Parts: sequence; structure tokens; C-alpha cells
Amino acid sequence: MTQDATSHTPFMRQYLAAKAEHPDVLLFFRMGDFYELFYDDARKAARLLDITLTQRGQSAGAPIPMAGVPYHAAENYLARLVKLGESVAICEQVGDPALSKGPVERKVVRIVTPGTVTDAALLEDRRDNLLLSIAADGARYGLAWVDLSTGRFLLSEVNGAEGLAAELARLAPAETLVGEDVAWPRMVSSLPGLRKRQPWHFDGAAALRELCRFFKVRDLSGFGVEGMPVAVAAAGCLLGYVEETQKSALPHLSGMAVESAGETIAMDAATRRNLEIDTHPTGRTEHTLLGVLDETVTPMGARLLRRWLNRPLRSQPLLRERHQAIALLLDTRRHLSLRERLRGIGDLERILARVALRSARPRDLSTLRDGLLAAPSLRDEIAALDSPLLHALVSRIGEHHELAALLQRAVIEQPPALIRDGGVIADGHDAELDELRRLSTHADQYLVELEEREKAASGITSLKVGYNRVHGYYIEIGKGQSGRAPTHYTRRQTTKNAERYITEELKGFEDKVLSAKERSLMRERALYEALLDTLIEQLAPLKSAASAMAELDVLANLAERADVLDWAQPELTERDGLRIVRGRHPVVEKVRDDPFEPNDLCLDDSRRMLVITGPNMGGKSTYMRQNALIVLLAHIGSYVPAAEACLGPVDRIFTRIGAGDDLSRGQSTFMVEMTETANILHNATAQSLVLMDEVGRGTSTYDGLALARAAAVHLAATSRAYTLFATHYFELTALAGEMPCVANVHLDAVEYGDQLVFMHAVKEGPANRSFGLQVAALAGLPPTVVADARRYLAALEQGQQIAHASAPPVAAPTPQMGLFSPPLPSVVEESLRALDPDAMTPRDALDALYRLHRLARGI
Repeated sequence: MTQDATSHTPFMRQYLAAKAEHPDVLLFFRMGDFYELFYDDARKAARLLDITLTQRGQSAGAPIPMAGVPYHAAENYLARLVKLGESVAICEQVGDPALSKGPVERKVVRIVTPGTVTDAALLEDRRDNLLLSIAADGARYGLAWVDLSTGRFLLSEVNGAEGLAAELARLAPAETLVGEDVAWPRMVSSLPGLRKRQPWHFDGAAALRELCRFFKVRDLSGFGVEGMPVAVAAAGCLLGYVEETQKSALPHLSGMAVESAGETIAMDAATRRNLEIDTHPTGRTEHTLLGVLDETVTPMGARLLRRWLNRPLRSQPLLRERHQAIALLLDTRRHLSLRERLRGIGDLERILARVALRSARPRDLSTLRDGLLAAPSLRDEIAALDSPLLHALVSRIGEHHELAALLQRAVIEQPPALIRDGGVIADGHDAELDELRRLSTHADQYLVELEEREKAASGITSLKVGYNRVHGYYIEIGKGQSGRAPTHYTRRQTTKNAERYITEELKGFEDKVLSAKERSLMRERALYEALLDTLIEQLAPLKSAASAMAELDVLANLAERADVLDWAQPELTERDGLRIVRGRHPVVEKVRDDPFEPNDLCLDDSRRMLVITGPNMGGKSTYMRQNALIVLLAHIGSYVPAAEACLGPVDRIFTRIGAGDDLSRGQSTFMVEMTETANILHNATAQSLVLMDEVGRGTSTYDGLALARAAAVHLAATSRAYTLFATHYFELTALAGEMPCVANVHLDAVEYGDQLVFMHAVKEGPANRSFGLQVAALAGLPPTVVADARRYLAALEQGQQIAHASAPPVAAPTPQMGLFSPPLPSVVEESLRALDPDAMTPRDALDALYRLHRLARGI
């Protein structure tokens, strides 16, 4: 709008003032039973939501574009906008219409953004919804993130773009805050829900002050953030944004925690993508590790399991506690009954967050009540099991008898969806509310009784008690009997055939009844707010109980998966090495109909690398990934798909499997491949598990072979990482004879008539052929093409020329000179190398000299 605000109507001035405070978000402006949007907001919302764009009169001499959504259906529209990455400011009517002169006062009560939503209708039940803030100091990045729907507030710091990419892949934030003055890598600038903030939001000193103010502490030493100034700066920006959008107290953000890279098995973005932990290129979750593993019965358990999978731990004592807890649940079969009891427990974590934000609905409180009532039975299920971890969870669940009893007394069994219509607080909880309800619901009976009493007292049998919307309650006496009206009757209205009166008793009753419903709703809201106050006072132990229930759900789920899928308890040891007996790929085993062929893995200090050869589709990639997934599962505390697994310390998992052009970064397939390989060679250690698949295939044969061999030698000799190196370069199998720590294995296939049968069994030694032409035939290449390829291959293998009836002869390929390779030796150099001076006579030496001279002159 270009006009001065004073040229607008008072109502539009009110709207424009609110919009001026929130220019970058859509403004939902409450008008009666609708949220209205005006001007550009209306045009945008009409396009995004497919709603009607209309006009509302004129203001400042011009029509006002307008679009609106019903108040009662606003959540559905908000959900659609949030999924599109939009933010919405909710402007509510806060003034009293009875006291207002002009437009009722309105103000923005909260801002709904993709990273700060807490309403159940706007969230995915089984996935965290994270708001992330990133601060930068050179190549050092500080990260702070919050899940406002549960109250988790975490910090970390990483070095370099690769470390940042790994964290972004792990966290998958719904919304990200960054400084507008920083040249961010493309991986950041392309994030969905990106919000650029002014630099002062990331000021470290201001962040420290604001965090201390919010947590009511003198310093942040109790949160373990010493030496993390960049993360603290990010946390300050994050806190400011949350307070700005929520416009309310945030008691469920009771502290911060630090996630240290040293606590976890590191996985970069490529590794997470290649292992298909919780995402798949097709978008089908059932084809991921999470899809196989997640049979949790509560949403909060599902979210915790996803976090565990994306953050495998290195702490062997903690992992052993989880393994032991699962073993006890399996041995006693308690996982079955425990899961049944957990099945009736709702999403207490998110409910408690809404309680803290005072946005909890009546059904949230009834679900919380039912969860607290179920807590004793959960404790009874596991209290007798000899497990330190389970005992700790019992302690964290705690005792909540009084709160459960209060909610049981206060909230009806099945409350309505909203408090605004009343009917939430149970009868008998509050005497004043009960009286108000009795007045509003039993008025008819009172009037019948009053009429009978007045008839008897006055002797007028035709007397009636009635109600008129204009004049209220009255006693009606016909004109012929009006002279007999008692003296304490006061005339209220005269009609054609009757006189209507009021008495002090009836007037008092009228005042009570007409205000009873409104007062009843007010009283009920006050009691509801008091319930929230009581719950907020106990928020910390309630949050602890909810998180303990979520962990119980995950452990019972892992026990159920181990039972159903025939998984085994892994052994974690401080000795170097990885030994897996009859390991299986959990996802491939689930989706295929044929029995899965299990395979072994043995890597230790004397056997660091396996060079894996065999045909395409023979199972090399499956074999490599299954071992990485077994290591990952063991380090979240799960059983594993193997007969046995004994695993030494692992600090990282790297994968270089498959590649494609990264057009957004201007990188070819080969460049992507080399970038990923470089990251592995720079960062792999002797405790890293490295999967390398077909390194060097993106360039010419000799360049690729040279690069593949050099990378393999570096990993085996310098990094000494546990390496599975799959290749079609059979020349690399020679490494096993040159380096004691390298061994050859292969996956075999056999030809049965015209059919190629993949055995999927890993055997010692190198493969003797690749079966490339047979795989091409399976893929459906025309038989004539396959036949020609066989003939060409035979000629190439014999060093012959290749001829075709319709084409001139083509010589077998000569060695290719690499771009950076030294030039091939000349004829003179070759002749000189062939001479043996010690065996030559003076005459022979003179003849050789003349011969070399002629060769050099080209004679």
C-alpha cells in the first residue's frame, strides 16, 4: 500500500499496523468466525490454498483484496501453509467488544513457522520437528537446535563444510536460521525453510546474557558449553526467535545439552544417503533400515528410535546396558506385555510441551491422565528385572498418583475437543461450577415449581410463568384476574389480554440464569487454567517420565524385532577387529521372497582390507552395506541380523557407493566420486569402517585403475582402516600378494545353460571373470548386440583386430597416455635400455653407438 495510513478506515489502520510489525509473514486477522487476509497476503493465500479471492468495500479510495478461512478449520489451512514453508502470524481479538469504542483491540498472539509448530494437526507424529540456528566463525560452525514440540534444546560445533553437511543430513531441520552477512555453502542456502537474520542476532556476548537471563543462571558452566562460543551465539539467535514467535513463557525449555562428536560414530552425508537409514530415493520408508526396525507403539518412541539410528554411540558400557535390557525382556517375554501396556499411552512429550505453552486441549489432558494412570503398571512390568538400565527407567517414570487423581476428578472421561464450549470439567470437582450448571440446565423445573407455588399462594389458577427474549422472565395473569395480583408483584408489561409481572424472587432467578451459562464457561476456563498451572509446576518430573516411557518403547521394540527377525546379541570388545558370522542385510532380507544367503566378515589387525570382485548384481554392494548396517545397529544398542557379531571400537563409517552428476554444484559424476574419496582418505582412521565401491570407474581405464590402486594402498597402508573395496579392476587383486593386510574375496555366479545364476555367497580368493555380457543379456540388450560384444571381447582378449562385415577393421586399443602421465619411452631409449655394456666388446660398443645415432636422426 502506498497511501498514508490515516487515509484508511479505523479497522484497516488496525490491520495495517499489525501487518507492519510482521511484513514477511502471512497475517491471519481474526474477524468473527473467520481469519481474513488482505492485499498481497490475500492474493498469495488464494494461490497457495486455492481459496476465493474477493474484495471488501473500499479503504483509502481503493477496493481491498480479501481472502479468508473459517476459524474452526484454520488448522487445516495452517498445516498446508507450513508444509509449503510459509509462516503465519495469528492476530486475535483481545479486547472486550462491550467496552470497545471503535474496532475491538487485536494483537498478534503467536507466529506459526515450520520450525516452531506445536499443534498436533500440524506435526508428523513419528518425526522430530527441528528449528536450527547456525553461526559461523571462519571454518568453524556452531549449531543450536530445538524441538519446541517436546522441549529438547541442543548444541554442537563442527569444523568445515563436510562436518556441517553431515549434521544437516542428520538433523533434517524444518526451519533454519542463518546470518545474512555470511557466504554460506550451497548446502545451507538451498535448505527448505531458510530464514536470514541480521548479524546482531548472532552476537556472542548478547547471546550469553540472554541465555543466562532465560535459564535464570549466573553463567552457562552448568550446561557444559565452555569453549563453544560459536554454538552459544547460534543458541542466542535461536532463543530470541522462539520468544519472538511464541510470545509466551517457555517453561518446558528447562536447559540445554551438548552433543559431542566424540560420543558418536561419525557418518557424513554421503554415508547416510548410501546406507538408506531412514530415507530412500523412492520415498518409501519401508525400504529403509528404519522401515524394518520401527514397530514402536508410541509416537515418542518412534521419534527416539529415529534419533538413535542417526546417532550411533561409541560408549560400550551404555550399549551393553541396552543389550542386556533387551536380553532380559526376551528371556522373560516381558517385551510382549510391556508393548501392550505402552500401546495405550499417547504422545506425552508433545502434550507436555503444549501444557507448557498453555495451548493444551481437553483431550490432551485426558490422554495425559490415562498415561499417568498406566505408569504403575509399566513399573510393575520391569521392576523385578535385574537390569541397571531398566531400573533407571523405573526411577525416571516416578510416582504421579496425586496428579493422576486430580486429572481423573477434574476432567470427564471423554472430553470435547475444545474448552471454549465447556463440558470439560467433571461434575463434583467444583461446587460453584456445579451450581451454575444446575441453574442453566434445570431452569425449566424451577419455573414449573415456582408457577405451582404462586398459583397456590395467590389462588389464581390461570397464572403462568413464562419467558420473553426482550423482557425476560415474567408471571402472567389474564386481564380478568389482574385485580387479584398480590401487592409484591411489579408490573413488567401489558399485553392485549394479560398483565405480566415480576417479583424479587423471579428477578433474582433471572439474573442468575441469564448469566449462568456465561459464568459457567468462565468458571470452567478458570478451572482449566488452574489445572495447567498445577501441571506446569510438575513439568520437569513429567517430562522425565515421558522420556523414560519413550525409551522403554524403543527397547521393547528392539526386543520384538530381535525375536521376530531372528537377530542375535552382538559382543562389543575393546580389541581391534570386526567379526560377523552369517550376517544378513536387514532390508534386502525383508523385501525379497527368496531366502537370503548369509555371509561372514573377518577383519582384524592383520587383515585390514578385503578386495571384493565378482559380477554386477552378484551382491557386492549388498554385502558391504549389510556389514555397515550391522555395525550401526550394534551401536544403537540393538540386536543384529547375524548368527554372531564381535565388534571392536569403531569411530566412523564411510561409504563411497554410486554417484551421479551434482548439477547444482557444477560437478560431474567423476568429480563427486573423487570428492567423496578425498574426504575418506583425509579422515579415515584405523578404527573406521570404509566401504569403497567401484572407485575410478568415472574416467578412462588406466587413470581409473591407477587412482583405485593408489586409494586402496593408502587405506591399507596409511589409514589402516577396516576397508571393503569392491572393484571390477581385476588388477587390484594383486595387492593381496604385495600387502599382508589385504585379502581377496569374491561373490560367484554360474552359468546354467543360457541362464546366469548368482550365488550371493562370499568366497575367499579373487573372481575369475565378471560376467558382464551375461548381465547385459539379463538386462534385455538385443541378442545381436550381445553376440557382437562376445566377438569383440574375444578379439580384445587375444590382442587381435576387430572386424565387422559392415565396418572397417579396428585395431585393438593401444595403451592410453594419461593427461598427467610421463611420455612413453622413445625407440632410442628402448634400444639404449636393451644394451648390456659389460657384455660388449669395443667393436660392439662402437657399432651400437652408430646405430643409436642413426635412430636418433630417423635414418
